[in-house]
Parts: sequence; C-alpha cells; structure tokens
Amino acid sequence: MSAWTAAKKVFTGDSLAKTIMRTSFNNFFVLIVTTLTSILTARMLGVEGKGELAAVIFWPALIGSVLSFGLPTSLIYNVKKKTGSIEDLIGLSLWIQLPACLLAGGIAWLFMPVWLNGYSPDIIQLSRLYCLTAIPLAVLTALTTALSQSLEKFNIYNGLLFLYPFINFVGLTVVWLLGYLNVSVAAAINFAASLAALLWTFYKLSQSVQVRRFRWFMDKKVVRPYYSYGARVYGMELMGTLSTQTDKIVIVALLAPRDFGLYSVVYALSRVFNVVQNAVTNVTFPRVAGLSQPKIIETVGRAFRISMAIMLVVIIPSLFIGRYMLGLLYGSAFLEADVTFYLLSLECIIGGGSWILASAFNALGRPGLVLIRQIAAYAITVAMFFIFTPLLGLEGIALALLAGACVRLAFSVFSFPVFFKVPLRRIVFDREDMTFLIQVIQKKRKKGDLNDGELASNG
Repeated sequence: MSAWTAAKKVFTGDSLAKTIMRTSFNNFFVLIVTTLTSILTARMLGVEGKGELAAVIFWPALIGSVLSFGLPTSLIYNVKKKTGSIEDLIGLSLWIQLPACLLAGGIAWLFMPVWLNGYSPDIIQLSRLYCLTAIPLAVLTALTTALSQSLEKFNIYNGLLFLYPFINFVGLTVVWLLGYLNVSVAAAINFAASLAALLWTFYKLSQSVQVRRFRWFMDKKVVRPYYSYGARVYGMELMGTLSTQTDKIVIVALLAPRDFGLYSVVYALSRVFNVVQNAVTNVTFPRVAGLSQPKIIETVGRAFRISMAIMLVVIIPSLFIGRYMLGLLYGSAFLEADVTFYLLSLECIIGGGSWILASAFNALGRPGLVLIRQIAAYAITVAMFFIFTPLLGLEGIALALLAGACVRLAFSVFSFPVFFKVPLRRIVFDREDMTFLIQVIQKKRKKGDLNDGELASNG
C-alpha cells in the first residue's frame, strides 16, 4: 500500500476511528504551533516578559471556564437527545452566561490590583482591559466548540482548535519581524486571533444555526433537562478547571512575574508526554462504553498498563533531551527551572495514567468516583501548595502537583478491588500484555492497515 493511499484512507471517511485519527493529527499540529509561539515569546520578551504575558491571558481562560456552568456539555447531550431546537438551547446558555460575563468582568476590574499584586501598574491595567473583553470571547468559544461537536461537524471543530494558535503565531511573527513585539501587542494579537477563529466558526455554522430564531422562552420540557444536566456535570468540570489552574493562581499570588515566565515554559514542554495517554483516553472511553463490566476492565486495564510501561521507558532519555531542548529553544535563562521540568514531566505521566483508568469508571456508570477522586487529590495538592511553595518556589509547586497525581492514581487503582471486586493484580500486572502488543504489531504489519472492525476488536 502506497503512502498516499494510506494517508487518503486516514483523512477520508466519517468512521469513529478515522475521525479520532484526524483529530489526533490536528492536535499534534496545534502542539507544534503552540510550542513555536511559546519559543518566540520567550525569546523576544525574556523570562519576566513571558511571565507578564502569561498573567495577562491567564485570567479570562480561568474565569471563562468557571462561567461554563456545565452548559457546553449539556448542549452536546441535549442536542443528541433532541430536547429542543439548537437555537433554543444556545439561547438558554446566552441568557445566563452573557450577564455573568459582564458581572465577572466588573469583579475582575475591581480586584485585578489585588490578584496581580507585585506586577507593574501597566500590566495590571492591561489585564483589566483584556479580561473585560476576553471573558465573553472565552464563553462563546466554548459554546461554539460544543455546538460543532454536537452537530458532528468535526472539520469545523478541528479548524477552530487550529486556527486560533496558527493566527496568533503568524501575527506574533509579523510583529516581531517589524520590531514592535512587546507584552501589550502580544496580548492584542492573542485576542484578535481568538476573535478571528470564533468569527470563522460562526460563518461555517451559519447554515446549521439561525441566529434570528434566538428568543426568550420558559418551556419546562426544554429548560429543566438542559439546566439540570449542566448542573450535574458542572461540579466535575469545575474541579477539573481548579485542578489545572490553581498552580497558576498560587504562582501569581506568591511568586514573581519571572517565576511565572519560567513555569509557563517548562509546564508546556512537560505536556508533550501527555500526547500518547490523552489519545488512549479519548479512544478508550467511546470504545468500551456499553460493553460488559469484565470487558471494560480488561480493555482499560490493558491500555493503562501498556501505556504506562511505554511512557516510563521513554521518559528517562526524554528528560535529558528535554533539558537540552529547553536551553536550545528557549535560552539558557530557562535552565534554572530544569528540576521543575523533571517533576512536571513525571506528574504528567502519572496523571495521564490515572485518567485512562477514570475512563473505566465513566463507562461503568460511576462518574461520581472520578469527582470524589478529584476532590481528594485537589485538597491535598492545595495544602501542599501553601506548604512547599514558600520553601521551594517552583519546585514546590511541581511537588504538590506530583503528589496530587499520585493520589489520583492510587485512588483509581485501589477503586477496582474496593468497588468492582477486581483483584489488584489484574489492574497493575498481566504477563499477557506483551504478547498482546506483539500480536497487534504483527497483525498490522501483515495487513498494512487495520479496518475499523479490527481496531474495535483489538480493544
């Protein structure tokens, strides 16, 4: 089979496996563009300037996630359930979220000097203006992303995810070549890129959504299930947001802009280790949902063990290469955060393994276990933030995150014997895993390509 034929088979068709493959390729290119953008801003703005820019664009992303109220996820669910028209459901979101955006923007304007204590007055004022305008943009982007998913317009979904970082990178490159790149200009380009990607998405979805049909209504058959489902998932989503953003809040509150600049770079670089495990998680859950309990546990357990074994083997040489790339790409000034990079990389792999196991809880109809796990790990992580950060700085932040990841993994592993009566050894070790992996590789080599049915049967 020629390379062109193989590529054509991947990038055409609407099957689940091929859609996942296209999305994985898109995510890979997004990672490349995002990394190039990070390198450019780190090189041109320096460590402190990189930290100031990170502080400016951080708040709208955090506040926008808090203001989701679970409604983007509820939109996907209720469009599939045909609870109401798309316009009615989006309207129900906007009637709550847009006023909340205005209120949140006002609160951010008042409290930004407190939140950014230690930053210059110019950065505080820039953050105020950016927050006021970018919070609604973040909320609308989340809604349109969910809408494209609910309509199964994955070409639009992938386009939205790629366009923002691509336009941002191109804009920053042009301004840098012209000699005008600074924190304020970089923030403005970031906002413009988000707006351009959102407008493109509106245009592409305009045939599926009629904005003129938005209206205020109180049909209980639509309102109750829409808001009820959003409320049920909001707790889990809020914990996810806090788990991934509290480290930045602590850095802003307790450390200097220079520390934020160092951390933003090494954190982004460490997430490279998450690519494989994220793909495993995203593929495993839809594949095992609806299967019997033994099959779910067998499939998820095998995916967990094989991926963890591969990543633990890969991480040792990768850490040395990563440190070399950190100095080569970002500059020697960022090497002072190399220990933080090592700790965050290990945290990334352990945390990724815990999310693979969490897919079994969701598939078995026990998502509450994931929420309990997140709350317990978050409480321990936050406590350790305030113990270790004053003592160790960025390394203390990384240690706290690593401890939280270990708690999530331990909770996930021991949940199987406690809640599902599955022996612990079935989750952590199976001598047949290597045989299974070799058989899959040999089968793929023999046939050249696996069709969708074979992919499903390989679990």
